[in-house]
Amino acid sequence: MLFLNLLGNPLYFVSFIIALLVAITVHEAAHALVAYKLGDPTAKNEGRVSLNPFVHLDPIGTIFLFLAGFGWGKPVPINPNNFDHPKIDELKVALAGPASNFLLMIIILLTIRLLNITGDIQNILLVVAQINIILMIFNLLPIPPLDGGTILQIFLPEESYQSIQRLGIPLLFAFIIFSRMTNFLSNMFYGVTNFFFNIFLR
Repeated sequence: MLFLNLLGNPLYFVSFIIALLVAITVHEAAHALVAYKLGDPTAKNEGRVSLNPFVHLDPIGTIFLFLAGFGWGKPVPINPNNFDHPKIDELKVALAGPASNFLLMIIILLTIRLLNITGDIQNILLVVAQINIILMIFNLLPIPPLDGGTILQIFLPEESYQSIQRLGIPLLFAFIIFSRMTNFLSNMFYGVTNFFFNIFLR
């Protein structure tokens, strides 16, 4: 269990908390900001265009991050009726979160490389980069209510998507259980993390 591992390593525990707050805050704020720029003020009116992490944390998603190593933030409310091109603009909003995590990960790895950062600071930054990768991948899974589920909506008939949406939460939990039993997501996270770390840090 990740939580027990964290308790055994104080530096990693601190790194994980910092990484969690940074990754979720950037991810959810990006959703809210892009929605606002595309004409929907719903999230902004609820204070979600913010770098305050506590407005973005989802209790269950945060618990899953501690217990399972992956999770999610509080969903950003949007009203597609405010968009000029609802389906395309919803896609842009959905992609904004994972894209922000990807961009932040790249910035962190480039900073480590260009400034030759080592020691504990490097370790903390690597954990932040890793959590951003995990949040990006997990949220791109094509299961509602994750961002990947919203992206899936673009490619499916409305009726088919609504059927999947109704089963979204049970499907998500079933997939999480399957992943814990088979290490499917853990292996994916490890592979993608190694790929980018090898590109930027070797």
